[in-house]
Amino acid sequence: MHRHRDLCERAVDSLEIAAGLEAHGITDRTAARFRHRDVFSLAEEMYARVSRDGDTPLPAPPAAPRVHAGWVLLTLLPGALCAAVLAAVHLTHGRSRLLAAAAGVLAVYLALRAALRRGPLSMTGTGRPGPRPGAASGWTTPWTVWLVAYSLLGDGLLGNALAGGPDTLPTGTADGPWPLTAAPVLALALACAPAAWTAHLLTARARRKLAASRGLEDFATSVRPLLIGTFVLFLCALAALLTLSSAVLGEPAAYPQVLTLGALLFLARLLTTHGFTYAPAVVLAAAATVEAAALAAVFASRLPGFGLLATPVEALVTTWGADGVPTLTCGAAALALLVHTTRKLTRASAHAPPEPAR
Repeated sequence: MHRHRDLCERAVDSLEIAAGLEAHGITDRTAARFRHRDVFSLAEEMYARVSRDGDTPLPAPPAAPRVHAGWVLLTLLPGALCAAVLAAVHLTHGRSRLLAAAAGVLAVYLALRAALRRGPLSMTGTGRPGPRPGAASGWTTPWTVWLVAYSLLGDGLLGNALAGGPDTLPTGTADGPWPLTAAPVLALALACAPAAWTAHLLTARARRKLAASRGLEDFATSVRPLLIGTFVLFLCALAALLTLSSAVLGEPAAYPQVLTLGALLFLARLLTTHGFTYAPAVVLAAAATVEAAALAAVFASRLPGFGLLATPVEALVTTWGADGVPTLTCGAAALALLVHTTRKLTRASAHAPPEPAR
């Protein structure tokens, strides 16, 4: 009680105390030393015994997050702007195409940034999970930009480099000397909306399971299928959007490449939203570095005596195609983050409301 006095005094119910205790490393086995069957039972006694000012009414327990029109519209904006930009690029030529592409990229970036600042994909918000004090910070923006840019231009550049090019700059078309594949980027931009919806679903259902659970293991067991189901639901939505985007743009649907990249970005954002920012930054940086190293190895192999550097990349491209590099890279990174997510987001403390600012 003395060690966790601040937690007990500001808690609105025993569930918040239980989540806070678990965040500080208190387990059901530790609770047994205090003659309680689990952390939830220990939290109930601590909540009942803490001294409070009787004249000050306690705030109501946080309600389940609700759907707001503001964040719903914001999550639809990146996909709409991306579609408009691609239409402008296809309808213009020369310098006008370059200006349209530059302005469009900036507009999509600002729209995506706005979508990530509100709603289920934001790091803070009233009555929803948020970053915990002391959580390690991570910087994911440059790595995310690189991974998305590689899905747009990387395969074309890699294939061109292995053939001895590139001799010209990209023309912004799929049939140019440096092919541009826009379907993956359009699908990922459109997937911002289902990502927000599935994250909202996870938050709401996890809150209900937290209220109904009577132990940490019980909660982890019940929320794990929910987490996996949410992840699979997002991938299904992304696959459908990729099919639509490929049909509209007349490009082949690179399902392995786009689904692995989408899974990686979704898991990274899901962890970041709940306050676990270090692992996403490290994994995204590693994936971006591997893709950059593959391109660098091909160009470095042109130097005298360095011809062997491109051998692994050439073997991979010969076997799996140019999209084999991002597929294997993002697939391994997504798998690592999925394992980490099932450990972190099945904890009660990951779904507790954010602590009030002091």
